[in-house]
Amino acid sequence: MDTALTRLTGVRYPVVQTGMGWVAGPRLVSATANAGGLGILASATMTYPELAQAIRETRARTAQPFGVNLRADAHDAGQRVELLIREQVRVASFALAPKPELIAKLKQAGVVVIPSVGAARHARKVAGWGADAVLVQGNEGGGHTGGIATTLLLPAVVDAVDIPVIAAGGFFDGRGLAAALCYGAAGIAMGTRFLLTQESPVPAAVKRQYLAHDLNGTVVTHKVDGLPHRVLRTDLIDRLEQHGNLRGLLRALGNARRFRRLTGQSWRTLFRDGIALRHNKKLSWAQTVMAANTPMLLRAGLVQGDTAAGVLASGQVVGLLEDLPTCAELIENLVTEARSTLARVACLDGR
Repeated sequence: MDTALTRLTGVRYPVVQTGMGWVAGPRLVSATANAGGLGILASATMTYPELAQAIRETRARTAQPFGVNLRADAHDAGQRVELLIREQVRVASFALAPKPELIAKLKQAGVVVIPSVGAARHARKVAGWGADAVLVQGNEGGGHTGGIATTLLLPAVVDAVDIPVIAAGGFFDGRGLAAALCYGAAGIAMGTRFLLTQESPVPAAVKRQYLAHDLNGTVVTHKVDGLPHRVLRTDLIDRLEQHGNLRGLLRALGNARRFRRLTGQSWRTLFRDGIALRHNKKLSWAQTVMAANTPMLLRAGLVQGDTAAGVLASGQVVGLLEDLPTCAELIENLVTEARSTLARVACLDGR
């Protein structure tokens, strides 16, 4: 399937596996790449040495292009960009808009830059700074999300910029890919669908819990880190929703200590990253402190399998998923269905 996304990145199919923290490691990313999609390593939950090792391991597993998701506000963002350039990683994706100088540095080295955006005005801004493409996620998507549905946000962004647009939020099959292409997107990105594959490192018991949920099985909560976060509806989330802000702040401080020990970062580094996060997302101090909850609560569920103490980010599509295919099976079936759907639509003109 030849689109602006496949030509830009060198992959065979316009399907992106998103950089999910604690999930998108070398095994999942390389499996996606070998199946013809664009796999994205999640580096926000990795130390710099862990990221360097993950890139080397991914390259040992695949000869195909892949990407790395970076936090633009991280204290060592510049150092990580240098690593991507040195290792000749094909794509750098960003959850927050990178500074123009970072975009220029990556592009000069031949790295494709794809920031995620949540509004047409953000897409115009990063396009003006030189971004090669943008990924836009609608409200249906898992993790941090906005309030606008993909069916409205996607055409708004497509109309706003002249660079390729990747659609995320609510996609899981070939019909969705066909629909996104008809909207004018250059491809789709999926998180939850790739999380529920054979190569995903998420514990089997947790995967079964995901598959047990229906279309009403997710909720958007502010109690994880002060920002809208779409997660599975669990007993833990119900308890968090009932707790006051003071208890949330105390829990966040405890999680900050645990995250610092896990990553080896100093309090000074955590504080500096918190200041950057507060500035970029316009958070209150309470929200900034609560942001410490995210990596540790996600780790408890997605890595340790402790669903009673962990948060499970999920898109609404979880209610339509019933199986755990390999990445190769997923992408092959998705592309086949997309082609047949587009062919069927083409027949509507009567020819």
